[in-house]
Amino acid sequence: MADEYVLSRRCVLMRLADFSYEKYQKALRQSAGAVVLVLPTNMSTLPQDIVQQFMELEPELLATETIVPVYFALEDDELLSIYTQTQDSSTSQGSSSAAEVLLHSATANGFQMVTSGAQSKAVTDWAITSLEGRLTGVGGEDLPTIVLVAHYDSFGVAPWLSYGADSNGSGVAVLLELARLFSRLYSHKRTHAGYNLLFFLSGGGKFNYQGTKRWLEDNLDHTESSLLQDNVAFVLCLDTLGNGDSLHLHVSKPPKEGSPQHALLRELQMVNTFQYPDLKFSMVHKKINLADDTLAWEHERFGIRRLPAFTLSRLDSHRSVARNSIMDMRPHVDLKKLSRNTKLIAEALARVIYNLTEKGTNGDLEIFTEQMQVQEDQLTSLIDWLASQPRAAQLVDKDSSVVSTLEYYMGHYLKDVKRHFVKADKRDPEFVFYDQLKQTMNAYRVKPAVFDLLLALCIAAYLGLVYLAVQHFGVLYSILRRLTAPRAKQH
Repeated sequence: MADEYVLSRRCVLMRLADFSYEKYQKALRQSAGAVVLVLPTNMSTLPQDIVQQFMELEPELLATETIVPVYFALEDDELLSIYTQTQDSSTSQGSSSAAEVLLHSATANGFQMVTSGAQSKAVTDWAITSLEGRLTGVGGEDLPTIVLVAHYDSFGVAPWLSYGADSNGSGVAVLLELARLFSRLYSHKRTHAGYNLLFFLSGGGKFNYQGTKRWLEDNLDHTESSLLQDNVAFVLCLDTLGNGDSLHLHVSKPPKEGSPQHALLRELQMVNTFQYPDLKFSMVHKKINLADDTLAWEHERFGIRRLPAFTLSRLDSHRSVARNSIMDMRPHVDLKKLSRNTKLIAEALARVIYNLTEKGTNGDLEIFTEQMQVQEDQLTSLIDWLASQPRAAQLVDKDSSVVSTLEYYMGHYLKDVKRHFVKADKRDPEFVFYDQLKQTMNAYRVKPAVFDLLLALCIAAYLGLVYLAVQHFGVLYSILRRLTAPRAKQH
């Protein structure tokens, strides 16, 4: 247990409810054999203050280099029994009597924790997969293109426990619902607009948006003609939209009046004012800092290539701990608010595409109603599926069910769905993934070393008594005969 005074070469068990950074640092300073953090199976049962505290500590855990292996395990009956017995053993060490401590140390059960995995090795041929699909506009060849982007991978201190329900499962769900809605509009002549819509689900978003970077290189540097080269109106990135009562449009450069980018900002503000007045909407301006190792938002990848881009998020800062946490699970997504945000984005995009403000249409006109409304049950199914499996980039390869299912869904509503791959450069890799991310830990019940000492003393004492009995057998026999002989009767 972390409360013990000496932790050297011991495996430290900590439940999340008892976890603190001080206890963790103590285990590292004393060169503990390993640290096992036990997480509850149902995270929603944890008090919100404990969840928030761990989310704030998670970046510190990731940034701290240590030679002590750190494991994360989900709580079950067996693990809880081990934890309870270990805790009882640790508590007994505070007994006032030294004899009691010695006796308990000799009789208590201990556990030896052994992992089955081998040493982790770098995976050199891992491919990050991204997906692209489109809806082609009508009215000419040189049509403006609106690009909708969301990264689908998740991130956290433990890849196998990174479900990323809100960041960025919610962004993926919104993008797929927008694909469904606009595919219906584009399937009818009367509503087939003069804009190309390009949908992009990027991989490696949590690793400095590597999938987006390679996609841009393929389209802008290695292709003679693509929708990204011709006439891009703007790129709208969707990130963490599953909760909250505010929306923030993050920009690297404020849009100029009269530009398509300014039209989007205006329409978002209009829909917000007329249809969702209780929702707080704002624009957040932050310049791209190329000196940083990682970019703040996905739109900055496009900004570097001089494409007008934004990121729409409920978060007001890219530093929010909610973006990279294993605590980001299904209960963190509010379907009512996700549906509201989807509807607002869809309405604003439609107003841009059909130029409704210039035509004098009021801001309270709702386009997506009745048969065309946002389907909350569809969003529910998408979020439930996305949040049911870890989607860390180290786990989602080109043959995974996540990629194939997303590709199938996009193919149902979009045209020309393609895969794009990116592998790390072998000479100068920008990212390195490792295997052995999930291991089995076996617990063997053992007695402490002091038990062997006491057992040896008992055996030595027994053998000593046997030796004395053999050496003085005559004396012992006479004493026993005297004690067992019948006494003479007195007359």
